[in-house]
Amino acid sequence: MPCNLRTAEGLGVGHMAKVSAVIVAAGSSARMGGQDKLSIRIGDKTVLERSVAAFEQSEQIDEIVVVTAAQRLEKVRTLCAGCKKLRAVVPGGSTRVESVRAGVEACAPDTEYYAIHDGARPFVSQELIERTISAARAYGAAAPGVRVVDTIKRVDGKDTVIGTPDRNELVAVSTPQVFEAMLYRAAIKNALDAFDDCQLLERMGRKVQIVRGDSENIKITEPGDLARARLIAGVNEMRIGHGYDVHKLVEGRKLILGGVEIPYEKGLLGHSDADVLVHAVMDAMLGAAAMGDIGLHFPDSDPAYAGANSMVLLEKVAELIGGAGYVLGNLDATVLCQAPKLRPYIDEMRARIAAACGVRESCVSVKATTEEGLGFTGSGEGIAAHAVVLLNVRQ
Repeated sequence: MPCNLRTAEGLGVGHMAKVSAVIVAAGSSARMGGQDKLSIRIGDKTVLERSVAAFEQSEQIDEIVVVTAAQRLEKVRTLCAGCKKLRAVVPGGSTRVESVRAGVEACAPDTEYYAIHDGARPFVSQELIERTISAARAYGAAAPGVRVVDTIKRVDGKDTVIGTPDRNELVAVSTPQVFEAMLYRAAIKNALDAFDDCQLLERMGRKVQIVRGDSENIKITEPGDLARARLIAGVNEMRIGHGYDVHKLVEGRKLILGGVEIPYEKGLLGHSDADVLVHAVMDAMLGAAAMGDIGLHFPDSDPAYAGANSMVLLEKVAELIGGAGYVLGNLDATVLCQAPKLRPYIDEMRARIAAACGVRESCVSVKATTEEGLGFTGSGEGIAAHAVVLLNVRQ
């Protein structure tokens, strides 16, 4: 029989039973090319922050338990620090079932329903949460599903077609999946693993009601999913940033520009190595991602950055940009310097900046110009630099 995608309208819910959300975020992100997908920023929030916020804002949810990998506990606790409904952040296990079991055990003893959600689904809507909870109260178990529009084939181990199921009977199931607490505890008690939580009830012969799902409730699994995620969130796929910096020339300091030490009678004055070119580049990158400036991330009031190598700081900025889901597309910088002549050193500057940012040298342009004796740079009092960058969404 065709699947019946019920809506929650008209379902009697009785008294408002206590609902605990268990957000499962214990995966290894193995298909994300080394990125921790939960920490990737989509706009102003990370993937996990968006997922947690959806349940925090729901009037149907009484408390939230987040399950994560043991090595990410403190990081996740920091991400969830502003969540008022957060009950606990607990370590998961080696399988999904073990992780969910840990989350369930951390919930309040008087929980009457569990709403189990993938932490990597950051766009779950309030309507979907409420619709699924309402159906679970009426039927004991519910999950959102979207009808399959493609023809599905069953294949064997050699990728040979062995069957074609009726697509009228197929739905793509997502989360949150909501269950009456006693029923779910019985289902998970001795389970080893499952594709999803509904399967645990299926093994018991219990029915799960499918409610109308949401095509935007996507799961971030592979790098290619980030482009669609940013489209859903209304985040631009390209970002432009401008950076400017200036430092005074003084005696007794090394002159370092673009990570290259240049022989000269004076050097730039600053808390770090005062690499004015790299500082402009960092500000441009941070500005493009709307992540502040170098003073915010590396304040000159912090002794840790006294004499700091600006190329090391640039590598950290590149990591921040990568964590936000972006990569440097290209960079164009201009150094305003009366003396010394910089032309012999520009190729090495480009190479070092490109290496620190993890891009090809052809993506980095560095130019130098004098100001014909005008202004503080023209008089040799200091050196300034401008930088413009384009960030692209990391694929």
